[in-house]
Amino acid sequence: MATDLERFVDADGRTDAVKEVRRRIDAEGIQYVYYQFPSVTGRIMGKGVPAQHWETTAQKGFQLVYGATANLFTDRHGNYIGYGPEAAELVGVPEPETFETLPWDPRVARVWCICFRNREERKHGGAFLSSDCRGNLKRMQAEFEKDTGLHLRAGTEPEMMWLKLQPDGTPSVEGMTKPYCYHIDQFSELQPIIHKVIEYGQKLGLDMIQGDHEDAPGQIELNFGFDRAERTADNLSTFRQVCKAVGRELGAFPCFMPKPFMGVSANGCHHNISLWEGDVNAFMPETDDQQKPSQLGLYAIGGILEHLSALTAITASTVNSYRRLWDTGFWAPVFADWGFQNRTTALRVSAPGRF
Repeated sequence: MATDLERFVDADGRTDAVKEVRRRIDAEGIQYVYYQFPSVTGRIMGKGVPAQHWETTAQKGFQLVYGATANLFTDRHGNYIGYGPEAAELVGVPEPETFETLPWDPRVARVWCICFRNREERKHGGAFLSSDCRGNLKRMQAEFEKDTGLHLRAGTEPEMMWLKLQPDGTPSVEGMTKPYCYHIDQFSELQPIIHKVIEYGQKLGLDMIQGDHEDAPGQIELNFGFDRAERTADNLSTFRQVCKAVGRELGAFPCFMPKPFMGVSANGCHHNISLWEGDVNAFMPETDDQQKPSQLGLYAIGGILEHLSALTAITASTVNSYRRLWDTGFWAPVFADWGFQNRTTALRVSAPGRF
């Protein structure tokens, strides 16, 4: 029986997609490719390979220790999280349709990869790697859609603080602007950064839509259009890569840490979610009361509140995340309830049809 890895490599249409990438490599003069995947904390992991090896890597993948999916970090006791040096090596195989040239260095491209267990593993060799969070999301979405006919769409609102750099190149504790929320003047001070982020984001397929200055030092929010959840996850990771590249280029540090400073608002990342059946939003109100979601939407709200403790472990997954909840009075929700356009609630119905 074929393994997950073998079925992935032999999927219909993939050979033509691999050839199309080769055409682009040659036409655009691409010399180097980042083969990448996100870790469980959202860091971008992977390897770089000269572009002449595209076909070989597309077929065989690259190897990296399992622990890369957990950043090769240790816990407070010094033990590796998830996998240590004794672990086998994963196989990362690229998805050709995600191949894009990096606008800040057109000699380099990136491609997202799916991670598999090593081929030679005695148990489940070549199976999907369970710590591949990106692959898990894609498979969970597909299974959910097969079982229910519904799929999850998501949009994110990433906030970041742009900090000044110290002479040694490390970030300072000083934002590049004053903490005045929604002030266009403060927003304008960051316009060179904003222009670059939008330019690079658009070239990488992000539908950049709006932005504003938030109420912490150097803090802005730049949004892009929503999509199926798995695509939005890729887009959010891409957005963070864009910001890091712009920061290196313009001498600033984009800080996504939830709570870098106490006594001011934190960096949040609202996730707007909705369930769709084809192109129909299943959360839209069914009565004249536009603040009340559909019955399916109410069921979804009930499920989210029922599992809120577990969800909080994911959405506030670090000690620093909890500093945001502890430092009350700065617009971080602390109540396990829901409401229409009420920012004190854990789940806010932000508009008819999305939470």
